[in-house]
Amino acid sequence: MSHSDRKGDDIEVIPNASPSLYNHELAPLKNQTWSRFNIFCYWMSDVHSVGGYIFAGSLFALGLTSWQVLVSLLAGILIVQFFCNLIANPSQTHGVPYPVMCRSPFGVRGAQIPALIRGLIAVGWYGIQTYLASHALVVLALKFFPEVAPYAQLELHGFAGLSTVGWAAFMTMWVLQALVFWNGMEAIKKFIDIAGPAVYVVMFVLAGWMLWKSGGDLSLKLGDKQLEGWGVVTTMITSIALVAGYFAGPVLNFGDFSRYAKSFDEVKKGNFLGLPINYLAFSIVTVVTTAATVPVFGALITDPVEMVGRMDSPTVVLLGAVTFVLATIGINIVANFVPSAFDFTNLAPNKISWRMGGMMAAVGSIFVTPWNLFKNPEMIHYTIDMLACAIGPLYGILLVDYYLVKKRSVTVPDLYTMNPNGRYWYQNGVNMKAVYALIPASLIGFATAMLPALSAFSHFSIFVAGAVAAVIYWALNHQAISAAVPGAYAPKRTAT
Repeated sequence: MSHSDRKGDDIEVIPNASPSLYNHELAPLKNQTWSRFNIFCYWMSDVHSVGGYIFAGSLFALGLTSWQVLVSLLAGILIVQFFCNLIANPSQTHGVPYPVMCRSPFGVRGAQIPALIRGLIAVGWYGIQTYLASHALVVLALKFFPEVAPYAQLELHGFAGLSTVGWAAFMTMWVLQALVFWNGMEAIKKFIDIAGPAVYVVMFVLAGWMLWKSGGDLSLKLGDKQLEGWGVVTTMITSIALVAGYFAGPVLNFGDFSRYAKSFDEVKKGNFLGLPINYLAFSIVTVVTTAATVPVFGALITDPVEMVGRMDSPTVVLLGAVTFVLATIGINIVANFVPSAFDFTNLAPNKISWRMGGMMAAVGSIFVTPWNLFKNPEMIHYTIDMLACAIGPLYGILLVDYYLVKKRSVTVPDLYTMNPNGRYWYQNGVNMKAVYALIPASLIGFATAMLPALSAFSHFSIFVAGAVAAVIYWALNHQAISAAVPGAYAPKRTAT
């Protein structure tokens, strides 16, 4: 929450807090007001996006049938829910965002490492989501202004891999998202509370329209190849891992949002509604809509923007394009803008504001040329694998530190002090045990994603890297684990 929409009595004042560790955005919350509905809307905005539909549709390219894709999506989201609840607990209990909680395992200075990793990943995803939604604006422009068609062709008018119309659409999306973000966390909450349900309604209408146009003639077998026997099982397991990898970033920094919740019970109920229940609806809509493209358009189309662009009705095209724009603004802000804002302000709280941190990510997203990262199913899966293996070790270290090493005990004031006597100072402010776990786990994770000899594990990089980091960090802290007292130092917080 930005300083402009945060009242002084909403945060806990930390006496003698270091300016290099503390500002209004990073301070512990005193008034936590979000309900399960707000968490539910958060996940509605996070799930329903162009990227989400394209990712789900890309699973058909692996050779799975409709019901197999549906089962894989649901199994994957249950794994996401499990880890999301684990990650949410410390931030909700103590009212602090993800980068501040990272000070417990990594040290007050060392926490800049995981914050920077997550922030940079948010930059990449921010660009990807912005580009995918901007394609809806391109389709809209070509539908209503066909004379601009030559400027939509890269070989005629364009640079850096994107056409002139593509650049105009991308920057329009970029500005729209920045405007919502700039108005602060309360404006973001109101936006996702409206956009999430609105997108839901439109997507159900679109799926119903496609089902009606197809006459109910939907095939359970889609894609160019079909698997049988053991190949189906292994591919479904791979798809489940890809679902976990797709949501790895938003779940890792979910504490940035769970900190606003009234209670952990509200978080768990919101996650249940927003993940398995919401994702079941999303999965059904995705499978039905994708399957209907074959009888309606004569080809399997996994990109919802392309699907809308093929429709004859200008009203439907307009409605679909606006829906995709709203959906992507929602996911980009909650999954990428807000996390990067917290992560980058954590690098220098006395110099980098929350808004400045978010805008740093927005500017950086232009230079990663995201249109090259999500251009086909193979590239989509490769991108997810690479980003997930950078996140996996952070899961392992954070969860082992909070639940096993510290046994849920947190000394909140020490998270904001550079005093060498502070609990999270370690040596020079960096806990080298966390670093020693992070480096080899990250290398192993990247090896599974990049080396042909380990290609069988490439889609499981987040689990491999996370498990390696967890084991190493646990082993390095074995004595501390034996001596730790459950709940020690952990202040009791009362929800308001």
